[in-house]
Amino acid sequence: MKKLCSLLLVVLVSAMQLLAQRATETKNVVLITLDGFRWQELFQGADPELIKNSKFVSDFSAVSQFEGDNHTDMRSELLPFFWNTIARGGQLYGNRNLKSYANCSNPYWFSYPGYHEMLVGAVDRKVCSNAKIVNPNSTVLEYLHNQQSFTNRVAVYSTWDVFPYIIRETDSGISVNSGLEMVSSESISSTETELNSIQVRAGKRHDSVTFHLALEHLKQARPRFLYIALDETDDHAHGGRYDKYLLAAHRADQWLSDLWSWIQSQPDYKDQTTLFITADHGRGRNARKNWRNHGRLTFGSDEIWMAVLGPDTPPLGEMTNGQVYQKQVAKTLAAFLGKTYVNKFKIGETIHSMIQLAPLITNTDTKTIVVSNAKK
Repeated sequence: MKKLCSLLLVVLVSAMQLLAQRATETKNVVLITLDGFRWQELFQGADPELIKNSKFVSDFSAVSQFEGDNHTDMRSELLPFFWNTIARGGQLYGNRNLKSYANCSNPYWFSYPGYHEMLVGAVDRKVCSNAKIVNPNSTVLEYLHNQQSFTNRVAVYSTWDVFPYIIRETDSGISVNSGLEMVSSESISSTETELNSIQVRAGKRHDSVTFHLALEHLKQARPRFLYIALDETDDHAHGGRYDKYLLAAHRADQWLSDLWSWIQSQPDYKDQTTLFITADHGRGRNARKNWRNHGRLTFGSDEIWMAVLGPDTPPLGEMTNGQVYQKQVAKTLAAFLGKTYVNKFKIGETIHSMIQLAPLITNTDTKTIVVSNAKK
């Protein structure tokens, strides 16, 4: 009996060690959010009613390229990186026409509660405004920052100036460059100097400055987790400018293409980096009446989407017949990095369909088990 127990113990310990070896290939994550960008435009392209409506489009020539005969062509024209690269090599969630559902769990359906749910992994009903109030709850970014291999390698660049409060910049110690904040350091690059100057001349933060500052930080500091929060899709939608809303999304798509090309050109990022792209909330469904707005009284505002591309994600393209929630993002981001994120809340579970671990193969001749790196 003692021998049997000892043998079982050895088998159990070996199994636990082998499970620990089933690590992901992802060593870095870049999270990007397009504030208030609807699933309708992502999966169907420009809305035919809105793009021809002079009430919402002042410069038709600027967006005429996004017209087409069918949704497939129209969405590819609007977002070529999503449909030529992510759809072929990664996954997209939230096409409700294919019964793929992605939703907020929070009942408010606007920005701060959405980013809170996404980054904390749970809903806190006390987080119910967009006010500049320090987040009462720690986020997955803070969890990662406190891991030895991630300390000072987590960074956030955002257009919206509420992010230092959402990320708890002062308490967490995470670097957040937001709003009109200038880059200031002894080793500031010429690109950062020029971007500072552009921001001063504009008198406001544009997404182009946010993105290119983030890209420069990626090149110089080599973070392991970078969050880029873009805002102009939501800003232009609230302003009723459907042309500018589409152009903001189209520009973001081009930046994502540039970002991915750079990542795949770098030995320390190539085939070791996962892109995760999503939105904080949706917008109204009605083309003429409420597409500009969102919130708990604007139906459709809880409808979001997710896109993922990286070495651990099976290339399944558009997902069908399933439900994912915003609160699952936090734990999934950590899982890509081989970490099990926990918080004081019961948080959303990992979206397992996004992550394929290296399978175990048993060598029956030697009675040993090895890890097969099937993705290479």
